[in-house]
Amino acid sequence: MASNRGVAYIGTGKVEVRSIDYPKLALGDRKCEHGVILKVVATNICGSDQHMVRGRTTAPSGMILGHEITGEIIEKGRDVEFLDVGDLVSAPFNIACGRCRNCKEGKTGICLNVNPARPGAAYGYVDMGGWIGGQADYVMCPYADFNLLKFPDKAQAMEKIQDLTLLSDIFPTGYHGAVTAGVTTGSTVYVAGAGPVGLACAEACRLLGAAVVIVGDMNPDRLKQARSFGCETIDLREDAALGDRIEQILGVPEVDSGVDCVGFEARAHGHEGQEAAATVLNSLMTVTRAGGALGIPGLYVTDDPGSKDEKAKSGVLGIRIGLGWAKSHTFATGQCPVMRYHRQLMMAILHGRTQPAKAVNATVIPLQDAPRGYTDFDKGAARKFVLDPHGLLAA
Repeated sequence: MASNRGVAYIGTGKVEVRSIDYPKLALGDRKCEHGVILKVVATNICGSDQHMVRGRTTAPSGMILGHEITGEIIEKGRDVEFLDVGDLVSAPFNIACGRCRNCKEGKTGICLNVNPARPGAAYGYVDMGGWIGGQADYVMCPYADFNLLKFPDKAQAMEKIQDLTLLSDIFPTGYHGAVTAGVTTGSTVYVAGAGPVGLACAEACRLLGAAVVIVGDMNPDRLKQARSFGCETIDLREDAALGDRIEQILGVPEVDSGVDCVGFEARAHGHEGQEAAATVLNSLMTVTRAGGALGIPGLYVTDDPGSKDEKAKSGVLGIRIGLGWAKSHTFATGQCPVMRYHRQLMMAILHGRTQPAKAVNATVIPLQDAPRGYTDFDKGAARKFVLDPHGLLAA
């Protein structure tokens, strides 16, 4: 049997690559005949992982991280009918059974059967069902026929693998944020946050036909990355009101659509930049036109033990809901249902309509360098770190 390594969360600010058990086609003591074992071709470090590593969740020490997984099937269960050993596939970060009411309604981010604690599950994430993460050499994926997206031509896929690895999470997530915010041909849109999800969202807005995409952040390197593919940018370290800055770009102080790609570790605008969990949501309501919509793919949690705000520790934020009500805003929250979008986004990548890896500055590093990747990402590197466990991307 092959050996296996995984990136383990050790404690606040620390991860390490450890030897871990080789995956089995099993759920506890029960055989998992609907699952497959993947040889991981690419697996990515996500901003959501950073929330755990910063000690901002209740993640236990020793948990194997990683929910962005692309891999080759090397073993499959008896009940897997439509996938074969050797297939190259993308695994949505949401684990879904395909059988429950929510799955049948396309709400795969809140499957009712794969997490005993709450609706919705994911690989390698706190409170999401205890599934082993995919920042590893090998990983088991259940309900394979339903969940996994097969790339039609393996050689073609490997040529675009840095783009295709983003289908497991951030590109569909950014796209979901744009779609739920109503972005369409000719839209003006403000994307809060120029991390990988925000940059992926900005690229999704361009793909959807937005006329102007404005990205706001406090990190000059990330703003430079946003400008590299045609976005307008706003440096939020400056004290000028956000609406005034938007008016300088558009001629009016508002946009058609707003997307929150920051989440609960948001910081207030201005040079000091103190943490203020609700600041992005409130600023989006301020600058989104009456009748507009807010997409909120940024992560918010029910438990935030690392917050300095007592209410925020239990997910209670000071949101100006009266402002959103007065402006008849529509809000869309929650995990992206990746399966709703990943096939069409795959086709857009394979046929050259979009290059999300270029937008997010995808950077390949070996699995053993994951701790360095986490450190650099936490320092604000304008990169999306893609882990290469078997050296297949470098080759």
